[in-house]
Amino acid sequence: MAASLPIPVFNTLEEAYSSLGSALDHAPRWDNLAVEFESRFGRKPAFIARAPGRVNLIGEHIDYALFGVLPAAVERDILIACAPRSTTEQGAVRAENLAGSKYPPRHFAPSFKNSAWHLDIDKTQLNWESYVKAGYYGVLNTFFASGEEQPVPVDILVTGSVPAGSGLSSSAAMVVASTLTFLAVNNKLTGVSKGRLVELAMENEKRVGVNSGGMDQAASVISLPNSALYITFFPTLSAEPIPLPSGSSPAVPTESTTTTAPSLTTSTAQPHQASTDPHNTSLAVEVPAASAGGVFVCANSLVVSDKVVGARTRYNLRVVETLVAARVLCRILGLPLDEDISGKRERVTLREVVGRYLGVKETKGGEPLLSTAQLHKGLSELGVLSGRLRPGCWKADAGENTVLAQGAELGVSMEEMVEMSGLEKDEFHETYLSWVDVEAPNGRFQLYKRAAHVFSEALRVLQFRQACLQGRELIDNKPNAPVGENATKAILEVLGALMNESMESCSKLYECSCPELDQLTTICREAGAYGSRLTGAGWGGCTVSLVAESQVQDFIARVKAAYPPYKNLEGEQLKEVIFATKPSSGAFVYKFD
Repeated sequence: MAASLPIPVFNTLEEAYSSLGSALDHAPRWDNLAVEFESRFGRKPAFIARAPGRVNLIGEHIDYALFGVLPAAVERDILIACAPRSTTEQGAVRAENLAGSKYPPRHFAPSFKNSAWHLDIDKTQLNWESYVKAGYYGVLNTFFASGEEQPVPVDILVTGSVPAGSGLSSSAAMVVASTLTFLAVNNKLTGVSKGRLVELAMENEKRVGVNSGGMDQAASVISLPNSALYITFFPTLSAEPIPLPSGSSPAVPTESTTTTAPSLTTSTAQPHQASTDPHNTSLAVEVPAASAGGVFVCANSLVVSDKVVGARTRYNLRVVETLVAARVLCRILGLPLDEDISGKRERVTLREVVGRYLGVKETKGGEPLLSTAQLHKGLSELGVLSGRLRPGCWKADAGENTVLAQGAELGVSMEEMVEMSGLEKDEFHETYLSWVDVEAPNGRFQLYKRAAHVFSEALRVLQFRQACLQGRELIDNKPNAPVGENATKAILEVLGALMNESMESCSKLYECSCPELDQLTTICREAGAYGSRLTGAGWGGCTVSLVAESQVQDFIARVKAAYPPYKNLEGEQLKEVIFATKPSSGAFVYKFD
């Protein structure tokens, strides 16, 4: 299983570059980072930790309800060069960022008191180093918990190509890269699996106030080139590579003299060609010819979406609404609830509701017991039953088909929500509100809308996965026949339709879109995309569109002409906001000899 594999540690340039995808020229960034580190800190780096951003193809806001999602790592990433330094200040960190004055240098050190490590992170005013500290926190309290062993002092230099606030999960990539950095520099990578790194990064990101479901971290860590990942979180974390329909073979690094790889001056890698100078190793990328396959194009709405800043009325509120909806459904349907012998009230998730509804007793950390067919059945039926979450429809004498007046309010007040939960007010607060800061606009909690989105979106994920698998089987059986190309197009149309349905649900039921995202996805469809949807937390950030490989350049030109914020962008500026990407590999560490 992919999650059980160790974190890759590369010692040669060939290994590192062969895992990085094809669309971007990574070499200058790596070389510049190594040279800048030596210039600033007076010695060469010992490691470079790399963590990619991710694009979620489908499955928005359902990971924290423990349903499966389908993201893929992108080639844009966070790189952190690091090396231990000599000082008496144990565990102290000097952190610098290549982005310049926007991210000024920082110096901080952890303290050990009351049997735990502490770092000051102000959640009300997050700075760039807050995410570095978040990654450090988990390493300190997991691997140095006793306080007897001291972490080494370290210098780090950061660079990133994942646009902040774009919905491509720059924050998760930063926390993953930071966690990897402190593991590597403290010689703690041994025995750490990809799944364990995901768990660490999830806990670490909570230090900056985000209750993440794990999709972002899992995609950044576990992803494989040329595939999406079907990631499930219950009963255990698992990741299944899903081949995406494409008419092209994956691009691979090849010997050439056209693109020079970074020197990474301490590397002793031996190039394939006759040259004995590792600094002159050349790696170029074969660009596949246009074909009948599809690629994903990310387009930034240029509306900054910061999960932390809007968490109390957006992201964290949605987490609470889905959890309460799950409890209420259990009560309405007479499903098992609060059976823990400790007497503590249960925060059941919507994914767990499915198993209980189907009569399958599942336990966290146990073996998966639900088949895909069973999950499909449960989601379909519970999608209808979620209508019972509307105001007044949850009572015993109401039914899921109760008709409300057109335009009726679908949300419930705090008082009605507590009543629906079956808990006393104090119990409800302790279970659902004591650990997170939330505020419902207009005082209305949208239990029905959130559950309806989650069940339908989880069903779309299963359908997207199945379409990809069936498409790959058809193409593999007759790769050169006309039916292969026709099958690819038909599969792309199915995937596009699912993406469009997802966008509609995100906008109308989960209410995590914004006018610019609605406009941009409409423009992308009109420009020729099979489908287009927001990706990431929403409320701004990026869209992802499925586009025929042969039409990518024309598609980008059409979007540029139609989306007002793009009209004056040219060259590199335009490439920063709209770009095609192929699935990349997950996080790894490059070790200098």
